Amino acid sequence: MCGIVGIYNHPEASKLAYLGLYALQHRGQESAGIVSNDGGHLIGHIAMGHVADIFTNKILDDLRGELAIGHVRYSTTGASILKNCQPFTINYARGALSVAHNGNIVNAAQIRHEFEAGGAIFQSTIDTEVILHLLAQSKKENIIDRLTEILPRLQGAYSLLFLTETRMVAVRDPHGFRPLVIGKKGDAYVVASETSALDLIEAQYIRSVDPGEIVLFEKGEMKSFKPLPNPAKRAHCIFEYIYFARPDSIVFDRNVYEIRKGFGAQLAKENPIEADMVVPIPDSGVPAAIGYSEVSKIPFEMALVRNHYIGRTFIEPEDSIRHFGVKIKLNAVRELMKGKRVVLIDDSIVRGTTSRKIVKMVRDAGAKEVHMRISSPPTTWPCYYGIDTPTRKELIAASKSVEEIRQFINADSLSYLSTEALYWFEKQKPREWFCDACFTGEYPEGAKFIQQAINFEV
Repeated sequence: MCGIVGIYNHPEASKLAYLGLYALQHRGQESAGIVSNDGGHLIGHIAMGHVADIFTNKILDDLRGELAIGHVRYSTTGASILKNCQPFTINYARGALSVAHNGNIVNAAQIRHEFEAGGAIFQSTIDTEVILHLLAQSKKENIIDRLTEILPRLQGAYSLLFLTETRMVAVRDPHGFRPLVIGKKGDAYVVASETSALDLIEAQYIRSVDPGEIVLFEKGEMKSFKPLPNPAKRAHCIFEYIYFARPDSIVFDRNVYEIRKGFGAQLAKENPIEADMVVPIPDSGVPAAIGYSEVSKIPFEMALVRNHYIGRTFIEPEDSIRHFGVKIKLNAVRELMKGKRVVLIDDSIVRGTTSRKIVKMVRDAGAKEVHMRISSPPTTWPCYYGIDTPTRKELIAASKSVEEIRQFINADSLSYLSTEALYWFEKQKPREWFCDACFTGEYPEGAKFIQQAINFEV
């Protein structure tokens, strides 16, 4: 995952972009960057690390101009190194162009190979760079026509922000995999991955960028273009609701907190258990645990406490403490758990190793029984649309049954939310607008390239 933000027509565009990235830090912690427009010239600053560590007042003062785009990176395609940081900026025949991308182009390797066979030189290993090569190759006169020409060649997920010397452009793929919203702050326009970024800078939420839409910000105005005559079937990423988006955001026109709380309520209806307390695995498991507690009438307790002040590195003692990585993030409240039957609520189980360590921690704290409840179906397939999931052989649910997973994590019971109950909020047309390939293996885009990747992994 990544987070993007764009500011158009504001005298402190880069500072608002900085605050927007701060609100989107959960979407990527590897690197961050901002590019602004200084009277017709693009100037930028990118670096590895967190937003707060990268941008000083001096750096932001130097990023002058009324237009700016920013990016926080969580790598999916391309290594976590400086040359792969975004926004990615080029100078070509038509001037300077910068792009920030959230998503993953599944046929990027094929397009890149075609360009390299013709002598093209790439500066990075990220999929985003092929978009710039396609734009530079186009003979169309303006950026809207060039985008209209090249976007059909891209398969996969892309929410994009472009910055030129005079304008900003927002683009969303025809399936709408990744969220992208528009806000207004006075005479300024704001585009961001989530509404939480709008809230922080006190911008008013207007609407989402529609799937397949190109939005141009130029001469103080916003113009919409929908070049595709036959829009693709929508495939919003359901994992945005399960884990990635902030609970205070509106994503795909719904509040994330309410959706997650509903997951927990459905989980309690489908998988009841007699217990003394419901305990979330913080932070993403909290709303679902509240919903589970309300329906089951089992008391809710924050009996696992998270350390929110973990640096990017820490020194591990030579006499290595078992489960050190989990212990530094979480600690059990022994006084609450001793002799109790505990229901642990989490959003997902990926490899299973972390769940196993948490169950052990809870047992060590004196719990009499430990029951695990997961507020999503088993994750059995990797994502190729912008989430850095492990290969299929590393996904525990791809090779083990629920009972085998229960034995592996050493819980007294284990249950997942069903795929049907996952769509409790979409009563009329369940699953119609969502991608849940990570649970079902039904990939809505780029199946040929995805199958090649799966075969390569095997």
